[in-house]
Amino acid sequence: MRLRVEFTTEPFDLDEAPAHAVVAREVIEVAELDSVDVGPFGNTAEGGADAVLGAVDALLRRTLEAGATRISLQLNVIGEGDR
Repeated sequence: MRLRVEFTTEPFDLDEAPAHAVVAREVIEVAELDSVDVGPFGNTAEGGADAVLGAVDALLRRTLEAGATRISLQLNVIGEGDR
């Protein structure tokens, strides 16, 4: 099964990336995912179910530890034609 996760961490700071946003980026970039798109207002990653779910677990735990007060995410099952 392939999954796509889209997420944001808050609070936002438009002048400088907060610690929780930096941690989120690090977690996603080192995970064994097929595709990662990191942006200022949202992030997307795709991969196999085990890799995505493991990355989401680490993302939630580490960004909360780094000061995130809200994490919004959407998780979708995707097919090969949904890329």
